[in-house]
Amino acid sequence: MLQASEIQKRFTHLQQTVSDASRTCHADKSIPTDLIDSMDELDKECKSAKKVMSSNDENRIRQCVDDLEQLGDRAERACQRAGRLDARIKDAVTSMHSELSDLKRQLH
Repeated sequence: MLQASEIQKRFTHLQQTVSDASRTCHADKSIPTDLIDSMDELDKECKSAKKVMSSNDENRIRQCVDDLEQLGDRAERACQRAGRLDARIKDAVTSMHSELSDLKRQLH
């Protein structure tokens, strides 16, 4: 498992990536609602996960990241279903999902 300070650093960066992806989606009025809803839920859960991520409870941290990654999966699927999206939106969602998956891999 990663050190607590490294988890905090990675999670803070992840929160920023999720917020950026959410803002990018909201900036384009042609984005399908299921993608916006997925990103909003992920953004909200990231904010409420802060407490868990600062705990030293490895099981809760793993479960929290697993849950966040499932939401990220949903957002990525919504992005793929949307078809022709602006490249920066696809990049933002893909980047966010990659970071979540990478963090999950390192915690397991």
